[in-house]
Amino acid sequence: MITLDEIRAQLAADKPTVGTWLQLPSADVAELMARAGYDWVAVDMEHGSFGRTGLPDVIRAIQCGGAVPFARLPEVGKTHIKTALEAGAQGLIFPMIESRAQLDHAIDWATYPGQDNWRSAGEAAPEYRGVGYCRANAFGKDFDAYRADIAPQIFLVAQIEHIRAVEELDSILTHPRLDAIMVGPYDLSGSMGLTGQFTHPRFVEAMARIEAACRKHKARMGLHIVQPDPAELKRQVAAGCRFIAYGIDTVFLWQGAERPRMEGSL
Repeated sequence: MITLDEIRAQLAADKPTVGTWLQLPSADVAELMARAGYDWVAVDMEHGSFGRTGLPDVIRAIQCGGAVPFARLPEVGKTHIKTALEAGAQGLIFPMIESRAQLDHAIDWATYPGQDNWRSAGEAAPEYRGVGYCRANAFGKDFDAYRADIAPQIFLVAQIEHIRAVEELDSILTHPRLDAIMVGPYDLSGSMGLTGQFTHPRFVEAMARIEAACRKHKARMGLHIVQPDPAELKRQVAAGCRFIAYGIDTVFLWQGAERPRMEGSL
């Protein structure tokens, strides 16, 4: 099973980490996707069909399959962050981050008291992650080990999905606790009035600005390749993307399950 330390080591060596995306609330599908060779598998709590009671089973299945369980939250909020972390998520993908202040709140809510060593001395204490027994710490049995070893290492990703975020990248990318960003190409293009027009000059320019900001701040650029395409994956890695979500369980199912069209058939 790959670990968060290994994922961070890959990134430190300027090598890509490739995960995938889940929308179906099935532990069987989650385990299958984890066993397919990905570093991490992200549960899409924003657009998928996941409920709070079923989330722990899906995360267990991801771990059983040997991948690191991540969660893309439905929105940035204290309750959603707590739900994902207490179910056992070891990485959080924050949707629609548009400012440093919004990112600050998200990371504070994902952090136990005393684990914010990036803060300046004397800086006002933020609102922290709630402390309690939960599935992530074996309902208290492993509380001390979880708090010491896993909680401080939660992998934190900001999704860049609006043109307003592009204007704020310098402040967003300099948060010392941020591990990577992930561009949401459909939402980003939609915020520009160009939904899905990924070759439009204005969208291409916005992507170039994001790439340049990541180089400037030595931040890890990420992207969701929604339609699985090995050639596109290779191209994005060559272009400098290092945190990549490849495909979605539902899209893989469509691609594999659609009935072949045969000449002369009814």
